[in-house]
Amino acid sequence: MVQENHSIPTAISKKDWEATPASVRELVLSLIERVEKLEEKIRDLEEEKNRNSKNSSNPPSSDGPAIAPKQQKKKGKRKKGGQPGHAGKTRKLVPMEEVDEVFDIKPEICNGCGYALAGEDSSPYRHQVAEIPAVIASIQEFRLHSLSCPACGHHTRARLPKGVPTGAFGPRLQAMSSLLSGHYHLSKRNIVEILEDFFRVPLSLGSISTLERRTSKAIASAVEKAYDYVKEQSQAHMDETGWYEKNKRFWMWVASVPFVTVFLIRKSRGGKVAKEMIGEKFAGIINSDRWSGYNWLPVASRQLCWAHLKRDFQAFIDRGGGSAKLGKKIKTQTDLMFKWWKEVKAGTMSFAIFQSKMEPIQVKVGELLREGANCRHKKTAGTCRDILKREEALWTFVYKEGIQPTNNIAEQKVRPGVLWRKVSFGTQSDAGSRFVERMMTAVATLKQQDRNVLDYFVQACEAANWDRPAPSLIP
Repeated sequence: MVQENHSIPTAISKKDWEATPASVRELVLSLIERVEKLEEKIRDLEEEKNRNSKNSSNPPSSDGPAIAPKQQKKKGKRKKGGQPGHAGKTRKLVPMEEVDEVFDIKPEICNGCGYALAGEDSSPYRHQVAEIPAVIASIQEFRLHSLSCPACGHHTRARLPKGVPTGAFGPRLQAMSSLLSGHYHLSKRNIVEILEDFFRVPLSLGSISTLERRTSKAIASAVEKAYDYVKEQSQAHMDETGWYEKNKRFWMWVASVPFVTVFLIRKSRGGKVAKEMIGEKFAGIINSDRWSGYNWLPVASRQLCWAHLKRDFQAFIDRGGGSAKLGKKIKTQTDLMFKWWKEVKAGTMSFAIFQSKMEPIQVKVGELLREGANCRHKKTAGTCRDILKREEALWTFVYKEGIQPTNNIAEQKVRPGVLWRKVSFGTQSDAGSRFVERMMTAVATLKQQDRNVLDYFVQACEAANWDRPAPSLIP
């Protein structure tokens, strides 16, 4: 039966509608409802087709080629290469005290007249050539003698001296092999070829895996202390990306604080992993996207990433209609906010002035989000309502100096993990995942502290041979 209170189709007058048989009215209303659903489905499909890294969380690598042909730029008059006025860059000369060999080259005769030349140039032109000497791995042999006791006849074989590896490879070779795998993301076969070609060291593929496990164990305690350090900080940037272990879906998590960055690989993308990384009683500010895994945090302890929000607002614009008008209005406010924030970062605007200038923007954005929460487009309204649930977390960076408005730090830190996943397709064991997270934690942290990565890993591998802890990753 047709509902009596159902609205009359706009194209039909009330008189004609009342004169229409009930069965026909029911058919018309059902067809209108079906058309509306199909139109909504078409809009959703078109929006899905037009999703890209600028209006969604899709990575830039997922963007397809542009549909419209690129406009041909007019050929300019500029020549290739550096332009007039551009400050050129030249290689700096190594100080004389660091030069290994010096060769003084003097002309014998004058290029003009052929007269014989003699004497000294007080400031000769300096030309330096950097070269890597041929390196062949040194081999040390430890000959363990077995001697027979004259008293009881028992045979005793000598033991390796303390600090000598029980395996066939020294700490530097172990560190290099592990870094080639765990930082430069080379395949095991490529690592075998590099060590053979560069250093004349033959290894099997299995040896590379063995060295990975030993390095992972060597730095385990230092990485654990880095996890503890993160939990004590006043702010952290967090993010997560997909991973695979044994061809099953896992997640790589990252938490970055000043001077230290840590990674975890877990099967869950839920809040329990975030709690594991920063502790359930984390007292600082977490900068993240709107993923539900962070919803256990108090809103006052969060800063939502405005880079993600900008993509949401761009999606409004791309939908057209009322959503587009709303998106453009919010984008205007957002662009102004980032303009002033850049001035704060550059030191040309004080934080106090920034706070006062942000007050009307905060009010206006709040009004626009509430307007959007009541709009007719379901996705736009849903996004606005979701943002408003954590409205206070939009402006933490305005209230507390030192907080960033975006989560770009965490996104940059997790990018090597994304590249590693694309190259290796993940890991095949729990031990492999521990190697990945420990190597990424150590390397990212060392880079933040401007410490030499190879030197650290050599020291860590040497320490393991002496049954000592690895050097600290804590600043």
